[in-house]
Amino acid sequence: MIPDSVLRILKEMEEEKIKGASWLAKRGAEAFIKLAEEVEDSLLEDAVREVRERIVRINPSMAPLYNLVHFIPITNNPEKVKHRAEEFLRRIEESRRELASIGAQLIDSGDVIITHSLSSAVLEIFKVAKMRGKKFRVILTESSPDYEGLKLAEELNKIGIEFEIVTDAQLGLFCKESSLALVGADMITKDGWVVNKAGTYLLALACHDNSVPLYVAAETYKIHPRVTHKEVELFERPLYRGEVRVRNVLFDLTPWKFIRGIITELGVIIPPRDIQ
Repeated sequence: MIPDSVLRILKEMEEEKIKGASWLAKRGAEAFIKLAEEVEDSLLEDAVREVRERIVRINPSMAPLYNLVHFIPITNNPEKVKHRAEEFLRRIEESRRELASIGAQLIDSGDVIITHSLSSAVLEIFKVAKMRGKKFRVILTESSPDYEGLKLAEELNKIGIEFEIVTDAQLGLFCKESSLALVGADMITKDGWVVNKAGTYLLALACHDNSVPLYVAAETYKIHPRVTHKEVELFERPLYRGEVRVRNVLFDLTPWKFIRGIITELGVIIPPRDIQ
């Protein structure tokens, strides 16, 4: 029997449309902590197994969910479950700080940076670059149909970073005005392809055509240890405009050949050479 407190977290994760893989992994770890605290020891092993299965199903396109559940042991020992979940949360925070520090080094004063969707890692890079006194401007897309870009715009406005919002269809047009492209990721496949918000591939093509370097900000827990780009299950959410059904595959795949480098907490790695 899964406690109501854990079920509420799982429901929140299932219904979330804007926040990304890192946030979902964090909430998943918190669900395991609650599970360890509230389930009887004799029932914990089965409960952990069930929650592991449910978390992975929330979004199979997100490597952090896969890596989280494989980090949590299937055991009746609540201390082991809680300790591992807390360790995962600690690594999330430490990884983000280190990644942001490294990524901020790639931004020069005067840069115009184009981005797509809302990435917590990219936002942290912007914050650190701003704190270091760098002056730059951000071009960001609305990121329809959930409009994550508008949320990013709110965050940039809070910290005083100049930005301009464009429709997704203008990615190619405004890429020409940019000196750097920076996006997040929900998964880096074993062979170095990037799974991210649909439209990332189009941005990568525009960057390639206009000689704009594209970097991906992704902590190492976003690297899937087993899945190649041919095996990725791209998540699709139902979408209707009036009575008309619109295809809404949330993610796309960007080949590694279009990516200058992946910014991680360990440094900038070159796919797929540094992933294998």
